[in-house]
Amino acid sequence: MQEDFLHYIWKFKKFQTQSLKTEANQAITITSVGQHNFNSGPDFFNAKLTIGEQLWAGNVEIHIKSSDWYLHNHEQDPAYDGVILHVVWEHDTEIFRKDNTPIPTLVLRDYIDFTLLNNYKKLFAKQNTWINCENDFANTDDFVLTNWLERLYFERLERKAGAIELLLQESKNDWEAVLFKMLAKNFGLKVNGDAFLSLAQSVDFSVVRKSQSNLQSLEALLFGQANLLSESVEDAYFISLSKEYSFLKQKFQLKENQVLPLQFFRLRPPNFPTIRLSQLANLYHEHQNLFSKVIEIDKLEDFYKLFNVSTSEFWKTHYTFQKSSKPSTKVITKAFTDLLLINTILPLKFCYAKQKGQDIDGSILKIASEINSEKNSIIDAFNKLKKMSKSAFQSQSLIQLKTEYCDKNKCLQCAVGNSLLIK
Repeated sequence: MQEDFLHYIWKFKKFQTQSLKTEANQAITITSVGQHNFNSGPDFFNAKLTIGEQLWAGNVEIHIKSSDWYLHNHEQDPAYDGVILHVVWEHDTEIFRKDNTPIPTLVLRDYIDFTLLNNYKKLFAKQNTWINCENDFANTDDFVLTNWLERLYFERLERKAGAIELLLQESKNDWEAVLFKMLAKNFGLKVNGDAFLSLAQSVDFSVVRKSQSNLQSLEALLFGQANLLSESVEDAYFISLSKEYSFLKQKFQLKENQVLPLQFFRLRPPNFPTIRLSQLANLYHEHQNLFSKVIEIDKLEDFYKLFNVSTSEFWKTHYTFQKSSKPSTKVITKAFTDLLLINTILPLKFCYAKQKGQDIDGSILKIASEINSEKNSIIDAFNKLKKMSKSAFQSQSLIQLKTEYCDKNKCLQCAVGNSLLIK
């Protein structure tokens, strides 16, 4: 038995609310259970109750045993002076206010349907399972699951919006700069994401703006800051980049010592940082006001057109500066664009609308629903339980479900867990 379960019972009134009585045999009428408090202090704020013939407004504290009040030292904490009802599973001692009057106590176990308790024990009794409800997940009502996944998707956007807001503060509310940093991180993928982000943060975006119109200048900026121009290579393209970077470094007082080292190991050649940096440079060279275009576009196909850029000419026959390769046009693929949309563009559009006090555009959910589902161990495992993830909207929702609910045993706050408790 966990206090979270008692919170759930109280919050959603999963108990017999008629003929309630305190341990002192006073009648209780609930007008409001109060507001659930997830921080320090009493568990529910601003409850409204009639106890006996007296109407009370105040806080409710919940424990497994009454004596937990003293175990948690609440008698020494002024935050608990406003508690009007102590809700417990087992009443083993009286609790008193500072004026020596007892705090009324409600014993919940006397008023619940034990089917609910048995379902709770069954849900949390699993050992060595991937998720607590894996044997029952497939039987979850489709309507319940669909609505829950939509809420989870926007929860995930909210979480990502938090990281964007931090970048916005760093960038002094320059949305173009934030977009550049986020795109840089995602162009680096998992292996080089942090390194690419450190590169983007090492240069004031005003320098990128001033270099955009000249592709070679922009490439020199990115490759130079990434410490890819420090070696000696006998190639005209490399030499010209090195000269240009030396000029930029002196002109803008650039420093690259804080940029994390790039990794090539275990990457497929199309994902080499050299290729991704050239594509990023070409993207910003072709689109001078990329942020405004990202905000305006509301169709998936238009995003595919926007990101349909390649590398500069040199990289069509190279993956590294040192060695030539078979000619190939290294265009940003739709699959890679999907990743950019999932991890950068849609969260950014969501955060921008939120910051501006605008209604959340339905196109965000529509685009996410049109992008193919991600493929990873979490999605594979959910699909084995119930074949369901067909779009990025669903895969992102399921990742949120696993990481923020299943892994943290928050079944009582999950629509799936709730449906299993009350069945």
